[in-house]
Amino acid sequence: MDYGFDFSFLSGFWPDLLKGTWLSIKMSALSLVLGFLVGVALAVARTEGGNFLKKIAAAFVDLIRNTPLVVQTFWLFFGLAAIQIRVPAFYAAIVALTINTSAYTCEIVRAGIDSIHKGQKEAAACLSLSKGQILGYIVLPQAVEKMYPALISQFVLMMLATSIMSQISAQELTAIGYQIQSETFRGFEVYLVIAVIYLFLSWLLRLVMNLCHDLAFPRKKRMNESSKK
Repeated sequence: MDYGFDFSFLSGFWPDLLKGTWLSIKMSALSLVLGFLVGVALAVARTEGGNFLKKIAAAFVDLIRNTPLVVQTFWLFFGLAAIQIRVPAFYAAIVALTINTSAYTCEIVRAGIDSIHKGQKEAAACLSLSKGQILGYIVLPQAVEKMYPALISQFVLMMLATSIMSQISAQELTAIGYQIQSETFRGFEVYLVIAVIYLFLSWLLRLVMNLCHDLAFPRKKRMNESSKK
């Protein structure tokens, strides 16, 4: 083995790598926020909606969870283009990631809603709270708090899945890495750097999510701190 490792050539590609990293961050942030909101709405539809709404939400979740993300993305980008509906790669990626995130978020939040004891709802109803108030003030906050660790793991997976969007020419981090590798033929060094950047982004996302948790659920933070004493 006479391969000589050399990372010096990457100094001329840092602007491209930073641009690709920024696009990956934008795609992740937009799709995770939108996916979370849609997922919560779907979870409410599956648990509190009428029979028709429950069936529609369940069918959507089953369809998305049982088909690959790359196929959903190709359908949005290439399939719609075949019928003269052209969606730019960035927006097709956002829509595909949002749809995929919402289906998995729905199931996580639904499990949290189901874990809330019905006695709490009955007690709230006795206090004349409306169905919307019970959902917004009592059920959903507890459901999201309980399932927050699972949501973090799912969101990290979704952030890493942005690499799939290189398949529709979205110039995110993996696509930039492929371009650099095709120009320099230094695949080992290029993808090692790409992996380190994804590792940093995963750590950064977990850090931001944990900070959001402490801000949204200060009671849980105080309980954890008191249990350590």
